[in-house]
Amino acid sequence: MKVCIAEKPSVAKDIAKVIGANQKHDGYYEGNGFQVTWTFGHLCTLKEPQDYTPEWKSWDLNYLPMIPSSFGIKLIADKGVSKQFNIIKRLVTASQVEEIINCGDAGQEGELIQRWVLLKARAKAPMKRLWISSLTEEAIKEGFDNLKDGEKYFNLFSAGQARAIGDWLLGMNATRLFTKKFAPPKTVLSIGRVQTPTLAMIVQRQKEINAFIIEEYWELKTIFKEVEFNATIPRLKSEEKAKQGLDFIKNREFEIIDFEVKEGREKNPRLFDLTALQVEANKKYAFSAENTLKYIQSLYEKKFVTYPRVDTTYLSEDIHPKVPGILNKLTAYQNLIAPLMTQPIPMSKAVFDNTKVTDHHAIIPTEIFPQGLSNEEKRIYDLVARRFIAVFYPECKVANTTVEGKVENTGKDGLLSAINFKATGKQILEIGWREVYAKDKKEDEKDEEKIMPIFEIGEKGPHEPFIHKGKTTPPKHYTEATLLRGMETAGRQVDDEEMRELMKENGIGRPSTRANIIETLFRRKYIEKKKRNIIATQTGIDLIDTIQDELLKSPELTGVWERKLRLIEKGEYELEQFKQELIEMVSKLTFDVKNSYFRPIASHQNSVQIAEKPKKERKPKEEINLEDATCPKCKTHKLVKGKAAYGCANFAACGFKIPFEFMGKKLTDKQILDLLTKQKTGKMAGLINPENGEKVTGKAILGMNFDLEFEEM
Repeated sequence: MKVCIAEKPSVAKDIAKVIGANQKHDGYYEGNGFQVTWTFGHLCTLKEPQDYTPEWKSWDLNYLPMIPSSFGIKLIADKGVSKQFNIIKRLVTASQVEEIINCGDAGQEGELIQRWVLLKARAKAPMKRLWISSLTEEAIKEGFDNLKDGEKYFNLFSAGQARAIGDWLLGMNATRLFTKKFAPPKTVLSIGRVQTPTLAMIVQRQKEINAFIIEEYWELKTIFKEVEFNATIPRLKSEEKAKQGLDFIKNREFEIIDFEVKEGREKNPRLFDLTALQVEANKKYAFSAENTLKYIQSLYEKKFVTYPRVDTTYLSEDIHPKVPGILNKLTAYQNLIAPLMTQPIPMSKAVFDNTKVTDHHAIIPTEIFPQGLSNEEKRIYDLVARRFIAVFYPECKVANTTVEGKVENTGKDGLLSAINFKATGKQILEIGWREVYAKDKKEDEKDEEKIMPIFEIGEKGPHEPFIHKGKTTPPKHYTEATLLRGMETAGRQVDDEEMRELMKENGIGRPSTRANIIETLFRRKYIEKKKRNIIATQTGIDLIDTIQDELLKSPELTGVWERKLRLIEKGEYELEQFKQELIEMVSKLTFDVKNSYFRPIASHQNSVQIAEKPKKERKPKEEINLEDATCPKCKTHKLVKGKAAYGCANFAACGFKIPFEFMGKKLTDKQILDLLTKQKTGKMAGLINPENGEKVTGKAILGMNFDLEFEEM
């Protein structure tokens, strides 16, 4: 018997179907010589301080630092976890087991989750690894035909363990240390290996903004042949000097002294890694990093995109032959794909490079075109699909124009002098990959520049000079997009994509964890959001000010730790050495903080007792009349109520209807209205899965064909 362990029930079901394990049991599938069971997130975790010694339960400075002689794992205290673990243990330790196949999420965290469970279960059978980049039937079959030796992924497990132990050592000790030393009563100061340097980046930016002094300035400008030119002199600090400059160039001819047109190319955008996708979704749709991860993970589990928790923007070279097939399946984008199919897809090093791909390649669509997506999922899928198409288009060819001019006059000293001016412009000669984004208004508005007229060197003529008054602007607040980029490059401002690729090893956090780190800072009220801007709260600022140890709050130094974790993954650094370095750091930190005299953090919560407001009378619920609603399919006729469903008044021609009941549950009028107006209901528990009769939780959504579909949560 071969026992497969998947990361969640839905994945186990997909695997079982492909390998022929069709008999459903409590907690696993069986058949064809296989048993397929599953975990659901972390079943095991590192032991808590009090599990090592009772004294460590107390938050007492005298017991710090807490350094276990060896780290142990335990089951998470939950009845469901305990039940599923016992099923897994029974299966993997049975005498007839000849092989265990780890089918966990194909990444560091997935490896850690499954291995901890197998360790806790004391599994002895040899282990193989299913390593796939998508959950399509073809990918699963191919993966089972090419199972890897489990030993090959031991370093990945070691890196996961190192990360967990590092977070425990620093988080447990530093949080208690700073809380007991500096926190106001009933307040916990949370310190983390990644969250603290991330907060420090936000606080540093906040301080730069707060300290910024806005200054007025004046610039000389002029218009010649409908083109605006800027004087090449430094910004003027007084209006008087600006007026003197204006007087100098008034009523004098403007002369062209240089005109240059250079043809250039705009490189295609790179394929998405997770961070780049989160950045783009935040810029374009204001999606949080956490929500973008949720949507792309859902698309992956529905088999529509490849594995998303990646940090490379390249494809492995063996994907090249599959590209035409994937493109042909993107039926909604055929007008963009048709030009690509007239010639072979080029094997470009900017897209296909085995040296830039380790465990997984960049995020791309699979050969299964999606149906029944939520609006948010559609937007994320569209980003991935268009980027996949765009990388195979020709480069965009542009003409970059630079024009220089001057205005001469005689100064007070009687000598002839001049003020020089400059203007630049860009003209798109061949649209290339930008064709894929032609309908994107924001993109068009940003990049569309006025085509410059032709200038001749030496030509002269009248012009329209004027003064522009401006103000210096402070640095911009972080948004989730710019913060993610900052985490990826350890706080450095890097716009060049190739340079960012080189710096990823020293970034703080992993693509899969950064969203959670940002959410943790929001949850702990160290940061808050105003519109799209991320602002450090006073508590967050005070916490960073209190931390004197640069190692705790330096993005660069934390980036060095991240690099060591990646080296452990590659087998080039030892887990024990990494652990010893952290123990030494935590011990020194504890000594320094215990003996420091920095002021405690003041409580910023409002301590004044506020008189309780009188309870407002509840407004009666607004009555919903669904027969006033318009059919969402034909958008012409009203709905009418039938015996078992609401349907279009012109049902014979339109065919639209919404049944009163969905998956064994009666829909409320509010839920039906949500389907009509938002294309989905809220979260619904107790729905009955028609395939196995089990209760499930999810949403009802209005699919692309206006049929009711189920979206699991």
